[in-house]
Amino acid sequence: MNSSASTKERILSAAELLFARHGFEGASLRQLTAEAGVNLAAVNYHFGSKVRLVEEVFRRRLDTLNARRLAALAKVAGQPDTTLEDVLDAFIRPALELSGDNGGALFMRVLARAFAEHDDTLRQFLSDNYGHVMRQFTGEFARLLPQLSKEELYWRIDLVSGALTHAMSGFGLIRRRSDVSEAAHREQTIAHLIRFAAAGLSHP
Repeated sequence: MNSSASTKERILSAAELLFARHGFEGASLRQLTAEAGVNLAAVNYHFGSKVRLVEEVFRRRLDTLNARRLAALAKVAGQPDTTLEDVLDAFIRPALELSGDNGGALFMRVLARAFAEHDDTLRQFLSDNYGHVMRQFTGEFARLLPQLSKEELYWRIDLVSGALTHAMSGFGLIRRRSDVSEAAHREQTIAHLIRFAAAGLSHP
């Protein structure tokens, strides 16, 4: 990694940490430069503005996550033997795998902040750039759950997404036991969440 790329990554990692701790408004550029070990000119050179920096923090994780989700969905979408659990696995597994890699859980706290702080600009950015992913999943859920109205389906998907974000953020009460590996604990979480989500989505 060249020096410029290394500086950019340091800034993004520092921003992710500070946004998780303090929120988008609460994290200052002075805190950011101190955490990343750079000057303000470096931040401006790589990102131009704080808004752009916030967007790049999200792109760094969400581009990879959603590419994996769509690849998994493509394997099961439209197939006659596809189950609700198959589609949920395509939605949930890549997200939980990300949460266990290189600060992914920290990013999930940043993502939770994005919705908790009601930042309309950021929400619009997420909708414009990643809304197509949810639309593809929603289309497949609708195919498998034809008895649900569009409004009811949206309610249920929204609640499933909230449960997933909660599980990814590490805020939950259930902690990994010392005798259980990270991979095994993640599989347990995936299995429980898929069962929970399938029951909620398909409830009469």
